[in-house]
Amino acid sequence: MSVDPNTRGNANLVYILYLVAIVVGITSIIGLVMAYLGKGQGDALLENHYNNQINIFWKGLLYSVISVILIPILGLGILTGLAALVWYIVRCVKGMQSLSAGQPIDNPGSWLF
Repeated sequence: MSVDPNTRGNANLVYILYLVAIVVGITSIIGLVMAYLGKGQGDALLENHYNNQINIFWKGLLYSVISVILIPILGLGILTGLAALVWYIVRCVKGMQSLSAGQPIDNPGSWLF
């Protein structure tokens, strides 16, 4: 795959790194750096996906921190953690599908799906 931020391959690689981060956490940080480096260098479609990827990282981190804080409250953190994981996976997969179809994400700043 290409690492040129002006290509879809780079944006797709960021989504892949995010999904791999479920097992190997550090790859999400690499993906975030790549998204920030690519932002402002591609066409409108890539810009849309880079914005989506940046939002996925920061909102996913926020959801994860909230889940950890809620663990002592009757295990509520486990449920919110699972919900955050599902949210994270769905956002990444939807992003990959939209990117491969050449379509932008409808609302990259959304807090939901």
